[in-house]
Amino acid sequence: MSLSERIMDEIKTAMRAKDAVALESLRAVKSAILLAQTETGSKEAISEDEEIKILQRLIKQRRESAAIYLEQKRPDLAEPELSQAAVIEKFLPVQLSEMEVEEIISRLIQENEASGMAAMGKIMGLASAELAGKADGKTISTIVKKLLS
Repeated sequence: MSLSERIMDEIKTAMRAKDAVALESLRAVKSAILLAQTETGSKEAISEDEEIKILQRLIKQRRESAAIYLEQKRPDLAEPELSQAAVIEKFLPVQLSEMEVEEIISRLIQENEASGMAAMGKIMGLASAELAGKADGKTISTIVKKLLS
């Protein structure tokens, strides 16, 4: 079952359960996927990697909004954003722990004989490709910086 089909099933379930937060989150995901499909000018389905990137972007947006709301002492606005991020997160593949990410990045650094911050771009590219959907970019970047410095 594709992500779009799973989203549609979950929208129906959320409507039956009258779960407004889940419904709003899922509609946002559906909208983002439809926009991505129509950007190319074709009605073809987008790849699974692109779907994962869309989901990660939506989660990141909600977390950043929640952080801003919390800085402004508005937990009433931050809570729905975090709830929506949790709903969207269910559709992502299982995320790797920081230790697992660090092991993979260490292996990439050794395989490419990289050293120093000059190699950060190369390692980031390799790590991002290998860890796509399994870890967020910020975590990858932090670990690469730590291991190369």
